[in-house]
Amino acid sequence: MKSTKILLACFLSLFAVLALAFDPFVIKDIRVEGIQRTEAGTVFSYMPVKVGDTFDEDKAASAIKSLYATGFFKDVRLEVENDVLIVTLEERPAIAQISISGTKEFNEKELKERLKQIGLVESHVFDKLLLDRAEQELKRQYLDRAKYSVEISTTVTPLERNRVGIAFSVSEGAIAKIRQINIVGNKVYKEKTLLKMFSLTTPGLLTWYTKNDQYSKQKIAADLEKLRSYYLDRGYLEFNIDSTQVSITSDKKDIYVTINLTEGTKYTVDDIKLAGELLVPEAELRSMIKVKNGETFSRSKLTESTKLIADRLSNDGYAFANVNAVPELRKKDAKVAFTFFIDAGRRVYVRRINVTGNDKTRDEVIRREFRQMEGGWYSGDKIEISKRRVDKLGYFSDVNIETPAISSTTDQVDVNINVTEKATGNILLGAGYSDSDGLLLNGRISQNNIFGSGNQLSVQFSTGDINKIYSLSYTNPYYTFDGVSRGFDLYRREVNSTDLTVTPYQTKALGGVVRFVVPINETDSINYSLGIDKTDITAFTDSTQAIRDFVSTFGGSNITLLGTIGWARDGRDSGIYPTKGSMQKASGEIGLPGSDLTYYKLLYEHRWYYPLSDQFTLMLNGEAGLGDGYSKKPLPFYKNFYAGGSTSVRGYESSSLGPKDSLGNALGGTKRLLANAEVLFPLPILPNDKSVRMSVFLDSGMVNESFDTSELRYSSGLALSWISPVGPLKISFAQPLNDKVGDRTQKFQFTFGF
Repeated sequence: MKSTKILLACFLSLFAVLALAFDPFVIKDIRVEGIQRTEAGTVFSYMPVKVGDTFDEDKAASAIKSLYATGFFKDVRLEVENDVLIVTLEERPAIAQISISGTKEFNEKELKERLKQIGLVESHVFDKLLLDRAEQELKRQYLDRAKYSVEISTTVTPLERNRVGIAFSVSEGAIAKIRQINIVGNKVYKEKTLLKMFSLTTPGLLTWYTKNDQYSKQKIAADLEKLRSYYLDRGYLEFNIDSTQVSITSDKKDIYVTINLTEGTKYTVDDIKLAGELLVPEAELRSMIKVKNGETFSRSKLTESTKLIADRLSNDGYAFANVNAVPELRKKDAKVAFTFFIDAGRRVYVRRINVTGNDKTRDEVIRREFRQMEGGWYSGDKIEISKRRVDKLGYFSDVNIETPAISSTTDQVDVNINVTEKATGNILLGAGYSDSDGLLLNGRISQNNIFGSGNQLSVQFSTGDINKIYSLSYTNPYYTFDGVSRGFDLYRREVNSTDLTVTPYQTKALGGVVRFVVPINETDSINYSLGIDKTDITAFTDSTQAIRDFVSTFGGSNITLLGTIGWARDGRDSGIYPTKGSMQKASGEIGLPGSDLTYYKLLYEHRWYYPLSDQFTLMLNGEAGLGDGYSKKPLPFYKNFYAGGSTSVRGYESSSLGPKDSLGNALGGTKRLLANAEVLFPLPILPNDKSVRMSVFLDSGMVNESFDTSELRYSSGLALSWISPVGPLKISFAQPLNDKVGDRTQKFQFTFGF
C-alpha cells in the first residue's frame, strides 16, 4: 500500500512538471511545433483552450490529457513564451504498409479484412497494443480451421517520414484431425448409432471438402444438441450430458473427443391437463396437443404443441400469449403428467401498417397483398400470409416484418414491413442448347413493375432449329381491386419438325389472347382466356398421308377462335426449391364453334412433395391428357400430344414415343399419360446451395389413341438441375427399362439456356 502511494506521488509530480508551474495569463497566440502529418487545425480542435482564454495549471493539465487521448502523439509538451502558448508534439508513427506471408489456408486480402475490423489498417496510427491484438486475431482465424500448431511472428520496420512497415510471417503447421470420438455412459443405444447423427467425424472420403474431421466448438455444440434431442424425443426426460472432454496430442495433430452422458429413465405420458385462460374451446386446444396419454414422451411434440396453441391464440388477437408445459414426474412408475398453463395476455389490434424501403414501388402495390388490416385484431396467420404474398411479388430481395408494441398503450401494435428492392427490369440476350431444339438464341426485354405499379410488360424472342417464338405480353395483376388479373399476349410461333423425330411438317401461327386469373383463396385460382389464332400449314412429300389429307381437306391456312379455362392449386412451400406441399393444375383448350377447326384438349397434372429428411425430398408427379375433335372434325395433327425427352420420359429421344409412320417418325396421339417419381437432394459438395439439386428418378409415359398402359415406357437414372446466372441447366443420364424395336433411345440429355 505504501509503495502504491509513492508511485502515485511520483506520477503526479511528473504530470506537474509536464504541465509546468506558471502564473495564469491570457493567451495571445497558440503555436504548434513538431507535427508532420497532423494538421494544426486538428490539434486546435482537440485542445480545450483557444486564443483569448485565461490559461492556468488546470487548463494545462486538461490540454495535455486531451491531446494524449487522441492516440496520435507519444509525447506532448507545453511551453510559454511572452504569453504565447507553444505546443510541442511528437507524433506516433503511421502504418505505411501491412504484409502477410506464408499463408495458404487464407488469402492475404481476407486476413487484412479481419485486421481492419479490429482497427489495424494502413495509414492509421501505429499502436503496439493493437499489434498484439492483431497477432491474436490471426491466430484465432487459424485455430478456427483446426491449425493449432500455427506460429506467427511480427516484424516492425521503421521507415522515412515517421512511418513503419508491419510484416506478419505465418507458419501454418498441419491441420489437427479428429482421430476418435467416444461416448461414455450410453446403455440403451449403441455408440455407432449415436455417432451417425454427428457432423463431426473422423477422416473419411469427403472430409477433405466438408472439413467435418476438424474440431469446431460450434459444430460440437450442434452435435450435442442433436444428441440431446434424440434422447428427449424418445422418452428420456432426465437425459443429461455430464461433460465434454477435448484433448490434443503433443504434436498438435490429433484430437480426441470424449462425451460423458447419463441416459436416465424412459418416461411415458400419463396425463394431460389444461389450466389458465381457456379462451379457445378445450376440445380445439386438445386437438393441438401432439403428446398423448400412454405414448412415449417427446420433447419435439411438446414444443410443437405449445407453439400451435400460442399461434392459435395469436390468430384471435392475443399476440403475446404465453404457453408453458409444466411436468409432474412420478419416477417410481416412470410416468410424467403435463399441465399446459395458458396466459393469453391482453387482446391487441393493429394500429397502423408502416411500409419502408420501397423507393420505386408504390405503397398500394405492397398493401394490397396484406391480409392483416389496420384497425383489425392481430392475427399471426394473416401477417405470415401477407409476408409470403409480398415476397412472391418478385420485386424485393428481402422482406422483413416486425410487430412492436405501442409504448403508450397495452392493446395495440404496429406492423412494420421493410423491403429491399431489387431490379425488376432487365434486358437479357443469351444462347443455349437443347437436345431437341439444337442451338437456341434468346432475347427478353421485360419490366415486371412498370413505374412501381406492379404491372408487367415483356417482349421476347426465342429461335431454334425447331421452334421460333416471338411474343409481346402485358399483365395487370390487379385489374380489379380484389385481385383479378388481366393480361394480353400477341405471338408468332413457327414449328419446323423436319429435324425432329416426328413426322415432318411446318406450321406458322399468328395470334392474340386476352386472359384472366381469378383468385379463389390463398392457394387456388381459376384462369380463362379468349384468343384468335391463324395457322398456316405446310406438308412435305415425306409427310404422312394423314397430314397431306388434313391439308387437302381443311386447307393450308386455318383461323381458330380459341378458348381456355383452368384451375390451379399451389400449396408448395417454395416455387424454386420445394420440399413439401403439392401443386395441381387442370385446364381445357377448345376451338370454339364457328372456327375453321373445332377441337378440345384436356390436361391434368398433380405434383406432390414430401420431405424424407432435412436433405432428401420425394417428388411424385402424374399427368393425363385427352384431346379430340368435334362437329365431325378431327383434332388437328399439330395439336397432338407427344412424349419422350428431358421434360417427360428421359432416356428416350424428345417427342419420339407413340405411334410412328412408315419411316419411323412419331405421329403423336390424342391421349397421353406421364408419371414421374424422384428423390431430390442437394449436390453433396454444395449442400447449402439451393440453386443446384440432384435427383434419382423413375419415369414412365405413353402417347397413343387410347389409354393402353401396355404402351408405357419406363426409364430410370440420375439428374442434375442448376439455376445458373445465365439460365437453367438440366442434365440427365437415364437407362430405358423396357424399350422396344423402333424406339429411339438417348441416355444422355441436357437442356441449357433460359
